[in-house]
Amino acid sequence: MMEENNINPSGAEENNEGQESNVNPTGGEANSSTAPQDNPVDPSIADKIAGGAYASEASALFTPGLDLGFIHKKVNATREQIGNFVIGQHEMVDLLMISIFSNGHVLLEGVPGVAKTLTAKVLAKTLSVDFSRIQFTPDLMPSDVIGTSVYNMKDGTFSFMQGPIFSNIVLIDEINRAPAKTQAALFEVMEERQISYDSKVYKMSFPFLVLATQNPIEQEGTYNLPEAQLDRFLFKIKIDYPSLEDEHEILKRYKNNIKSPSLDNVQSVFTAAELQKVQDLVEKVKIEDQILKYIAEISNATRNHAKLYLGGSPRASLSMLKSAKAFAAIRGRDFVIPDDVQFVAPHVLNHRLIMTPEAEMEGMSIEELIKEIVHEIEVPR
Repeated sequence: MMEENNINPSGAEENNEGQESNVNPTGGEANSSTAPQDNPVDPSIADKIAGGAYASEASALFTPGLDLGFIHKKVNATREQIGNFVIGQHEMVDLLMISIFSNGHVLLEGVPGVAKTLTAKVLAKTLSVDFSRIQFTPDLMPSDVIGTSVYNMKDGTFSFMQGPIFSNIVLIDEINRAPAKTQAALFEVMEERQISYDSKVYKMSFPFLVLATQNPIEQEGTYNLPEAQLDRFLFKIKIDYPSLEDEHEILKRYKNNIKSPSLDNVQSVFTAAELQKVQDLVEKVKIEDQILKYIAEISNATRNHAKLYLGGSPRASLSMLKSAKAFAAIRGRDFVIPDDVQFVAPHVLNHRLIMTPEAEMEGMSIEELIKEIVHEIEVPR
C-alpha cells in the first residue's frame, strides 16, 4: 500500500531509490550503514500500519489529486443540518450522503419512531430541488403514483397529468403497504428514470432519487417487495434504536417542545448544479483493477455459498463500485481502498441475498453471513 512505501518501520535496507528518498527527507544519500535512530519513525504510526489501521488516516497521509474540499465542505454542512433534528445515527447520515453522491435510491428500514421519515425529509430539504411525498396505502393505485390521462371537454382531447413521482426527491413512506401492482409502477422509473405512458416516454429531471421507508414488524396488511424492486435500491439502511446517551440528548432537546419539529429553518446545502459537480468528482475517483476483482469475488462468493439461496447480482457489484468511490471521496481520498468496499458491502447486499431455510433455522442473520463472506475473501495488497 502507499503508506507502506512512504514509511519503513523496520528500518531494513532499501533497494528502491524512490523509497529511499521518501524515508530520508533531508536529501542525503541513504545506505545500509544508516543507523535506525538517524531516521526515527513514530511508533504509533508504525503500529497502525502493522495492524492494518491505516484506512482511517489515509486522508492525512495522502494529498488527493482531485479538489475534494468542495465535497468535504458540503458534507459537513449537511451533517450539521441533519444533526439539528436527528441525534446520533451518524452511519445512517453518511450512507444517505453516499447514496446521493452515487445517484442511488435508498430503502430505510426500522421500527416506528426512530426518525426514518424525519431524516429523509430533512435530507431532502438540504437539497434545493423539488420534493414530494407519497404515503403508500393498500388502496393506492399505479395512476396515483405516475399520473393519468385527463379528458379535456373543451377540445375533446386527453392530456397526461403527471403524478407525484415527477419530482427530484421522492419520499415513499411505508412502501410495503401498497399492493404489488402499485409497487410495480416504480420499476421503470427507479432503474431508467423515465415513465412510459400511452406510447410516450417522459424523462425525469436531474436529480431523481427515491427514499423509501418500511417497517420490519407489523407485517399484517403489508406486501413484501419483490426481489426485482429490492435490487433497484442501492442501499437498505437498517436503523436501530438510539443509544442510552443519544436518547437522553433527545429528551433534553425536546423537553420544552410538545409540537412537531418545524423544518422551516433547514438551510439548503446543495443545488442541482452543485450535486452534479459532486457526482462528476466521484466519477473521477480512481479504483485499481485489484479492487475491482475484490468486488467481483465478493459478489461471486454470494452466488456459490451453501447458506444462500439467492446471491448478489451484477447490479450489486456496480452498486459496491459506485458507493465505494463516493465513500472514498467523502473521506478525502481520490482512490478506493479495500476498507471502502468493506464498509458499503453489507448495506449493498443485505436486501439482495436470500438465505436458505437451513441457515435461517440456525439463527444466523444476513449481516453476520455477509461479514463472514467478506472476511473469507483475500484482501488485495
